[in-house]
Amino acid sequence: MERTCPGVATLRRDPDKATGGRAEDAEAADAALAASGDGSAFERLYRSHAARVHSLVRRMMGPETADDVTQDVFIRAWQKLATFRGEAAFGTWLHRLAVNVILARRTSLGLERGRFDDSAAALETAPSRPHAPDVAMDFDVAVSRLPDGARQVFVLHDVEGYKHDEIADMLGIVPGTSKSQLHHARMALRRHLDR
Repeated sequence: MERTCPGVATLRRDPDKATGGRAEDAEAADAALAASGDGSAFERLYRSHAARVHSLVRRMMGPETADDVTQDVFIRAWQKLATFRGEAAFGTWLHRLAVNVILARRTSLGLERGRFDDSAAALETAPSRPHAPDVAMDFDVAVSRLPDGARQVFVLHDVEGYKHDEIADMLGIVPGTSKSQLHHARMALRRHLDR
């Protein structure tokens, strides 16, 4: 990669030095090209990461807003590509950006209300599946029925692999609250799935 002027990166490919087909190298190259304004490179990045970002958004926000928020994530990624330094994989950078966009959107939509209700009654009143024997419980449906705080912590910890300290920083809570919400979410999911 060569910097031709401040803030603009140009990638020069040497035909004699192949990347060996490594996806990470191709992704880093696409990120550099996209940062310099190459729309085709950004489209390749979008195509390789859209499903994972959409899944994260759907789990944290619900299916009704997943498409819009996913679009917001990629708009923000396009705007912030110049800040991608390549110290981590592009997918890692994009994932963290997606979490930040999701949390900002939740705040702007006013979904913060009562997100960390520690009372046992909050989880007891969450709807469960109908008692028909032929109806199968879908895991995503069960997760979507969790209270907002418990769902956020469950998705970030058990699905996305963040640690409690990282979740606490992202959500502006203490690690103990994150652990408590995770416990409540797991117990509620177990009750819903066992019915």
